[in-house]
Order: sequence, then C-alpha cells, then structure tokens
Amino acid sequence: MSRKKIAASSVFLGITLSAQAYADFLSDSKATLGMRNFYFNNDNRDGTAAPSKTEEWAQGFMLGFKSGYTDGMVGFGVDGLGLLGVTLDSGKGRHVGSTMMPSDSDNRAVDEWSRVGLTGKVKMSKTELRYGTLIPKLPILVANDGRVLPQTFEGGQITSSEFKGLTLTGGRIEHATGRGSSDQTGLAVAGGTRESNQFDFAGGDWSVTKDLTAQYYYANLDNYYTQHFFGLIHTLALSDNQSLKTDLRYFKTDSSGANSSGTSGYRINGYTKNGDGEIDNRTWSAALIYTLGGHAITAGYQSVSDGSNFTQLNQGSLIDKGAGGASLYLYTDRLIQTFTRAGERTAFGQYAYDFAALGVPGLKGSVMYLSGDNIKTTSGDNQKEWERDISLDYVLQSGALKGVGFGWRNGKSNSEAARNVDQNRVFVSYSIPLL
Repeated sequence: MSRKKIAASSVFLGITLSAQAYADFLSDSKATLGMRNFYFNNDNRDGTAAPSKTEEWAQGFMLGFKSGYTDGMVGFGVDGLGLLGVTLDSGKGRHVGSTMMPSDSDNRAVDEWSRVGLTGKVKMSKTELRYGTLIPKLPILVANDGRVLPQTFEGGQITSSEFKGLTLTGGRIEHATGRGSSDQTGLAVAGGTRESNQFDFAGGDWSVTKDLTAQYYYANLDNYYTQHFFGLIHTLALSDNQSLKTDLRYFKTDSSGANSSGTSGYRINGYTKNGDGEIDNRTWSAALIYTLGGHAITAGYQSVSDGSNFTQLNQGSLIDKGAGGASLYLYTDRLIQTFTRAGERTAFGQYAYDFAALGVPGLKGSVMYLSGDNIKTTSGDNQKEWERDISLDYVLQSGALKGVGFGWRNGKSNSEAARNVDQNRVFVSYSIPLL
C-alpha cells in the first residue's frame, strides 16, 4: 500500500474516532495471527523450457486486525493487515518460474518479503463502504490464496443488504499485489504488458427462495474487457441428510478500449480467432452436486467459446515476476490447469468425503478428474488435456494443538496444449486469536 494511502487512512481513522466512540470501536475489535507453513513442488515432466522443476518451502505470517464501529447513525472503523513471508528452502535452479516468493537480482528467492494494508470503513444501517486493502471473493474477481500469502487489491467497495434477500455490491479496484510480491502493480490480463488502473464492478445476489439464488455481476477493466456474469444456484433437499445442488454459470466477455483496436501491450495471449489478441469469449458451465451423509459427488460440464481464452484479471505478464497467480470463479480452476483455452469443452467429476460421518471429525478428502478437448491454440486445433487432483485435510479437534490444520494436494496433468506436470503441495496452518 502506498505511503499516500496509508497516511490518508490514518487521517481518516483519527478524524472518525472521537473520545466518546472509543468504547464501541475497541469492544468489538478482533485481532488474529495466522501462520501457514507451505511446501510447493511443481515438476514439469517434458519440454526443454526452464524450469524443469520448481521446489520451495516457506513460512507465512498473517496479522489481521478488524475494529468495531464507532457509535452513532454512521459508524466508522478501520481494518489492518500485516503479511510476512520467510523463505525456508529454495535455490536458483529450483526458484526459476516461481510465483510463490519474490526474486532477487540473481533470480534467487529473497530471504523474506512483507507488506502492510489498511482499510477504512464506514457503515450506515446495512450498507458498508470499504476503501483500502481488499480481498474480494466475487464471481468477477476472486483473490488468489493458493500459496504462502494471499493476493490483495487496492480500491473501494460498497456492499448493501438493505433489501431482504438481496445483497448488492459495487466498486473500483485500482491496484493489485501478487501473492509472491511486496510491490503493487496496475491491472492487466494474461498476455497484457500495459497496466490499467481502473476495474469497475457491480452486481448482486438475490435469494429468490431459501433454496434458490440468482446472481448477476458486471465488470469492466479499462482498455481490456467488459464482462457480464449470470449465475443460478438451487438446492433440493431430498431428506434430512440428502440433497441435490444445481450450479449454473455463464460469462460473456468482450474486448474494450485498446484491446479492441489491437494496441500492442493490451493483447491477450493464446489463440484468438483473427490472431489479433482481441478478447471475445462466452463460457458456461453446469454442475450437479449430490450429497448423502458424508458423501458428495459432483458431475459437470464446461464450454469455452473459440473466439479467445476465458479472461479475467491476471498480472502475470507484467514486469513484477511476483505479480503472477490468479483465481477464477470456475469449477475447472484446479491445481495445475484451468481448462479455459479457446474452444475447450471439459467434463469433470469429483468424489468428496467428510470422515465426521465415521466418527473422525476434522478429516476430509476428495479426488477430482477433468478431461478437456477441442482446444484451439496458436499451434493447432482439437488438442486435449486431462488432470487428476487429490485433496486431504485434517484439523486437530482437541488438545494443546487444537485448531492446527494439515493439508496435502497432489495433481497430475497431461496436456497437448501445455507441459505435462506433477504437483504436490503440503501445508500446516494455525490461527491464534489475539483480541
């Protein structure tokens, strides 16, 4: 976060906290220290491009503070976030290509990296305005949290629940900080090397009934794209421990500004219909999730149109190497692949089990398989790829280490459009309440 914005947030806080309001501000405040120990191993099993293998180990610390609100019709508050990453094991040959931690001038991993974020907030009735550091989780923008430290954004966001069953959200994002970086960048897409500093969004979630939710979101990344999202989620209760969930998603994404004119630096990478880097995509998916006790079975299908790859914010092509790493609101955004190439059609299935049903609370596991075909790339058509992912998590339920979580992720991908990969992630996480 820039010094200018930190100073502005500090002034904002000083003005809003009168002596009479301290009690409410502090009594509802919460502070936690989160810790994440993360081992990452990505083995590219073919191809001549570097790296052949990325292998690293790091420790992350996340100090979060959330204040209450001052008393009165309009309440004021402030949130703070301090992030520190410490490299435990890496090397020049095993760090190349990594977006888990920043690089030094010799392309080795730095010993440590950090950043601080402040967020001023104002609340009136059931409407809240936040400005500063944001970690959004919206269909049109999902902050990535797949490594040691989370990706963060800078901007303003307003959320309102004034109307029963309807939550409205809107705002503007201006900067991003990657999961493996201490520095802000502007905004871009995969392949874009020119920065935009204006991502406007608005939308809402409407609970039509207790079992049916309808969604619509609009987003515009200046000089890159305009996107519309429509979603429908329905849960059918079949019995006390049995249900069928239907999840429908549709994205319509078109070029905007400089991307429409094919201006150098604003082009998307990968295949485009006219070879001009122009964004033109329609992506839809349908998923059914059947649950019975501890069992959950997911079956789904996703279709990506052949005008261009599916597109959302991605800073990976900018100069800051640590800016890479993005998440998508898609079932196919997996450990290795995203199955979002132009023309790609993907069938996927997952089996998950919660071992609490067998008397082992805190233990969960899943296996997922995805198969995509009809891929169009700059080197050929009708290419195929598949991925198999295994997930296992356990959280200690008692004793001195209660709340400590252990996780393992294993992915294997074979692709005609990319390199074949084996990937493992092992992590231990723990959160300590301070207030």
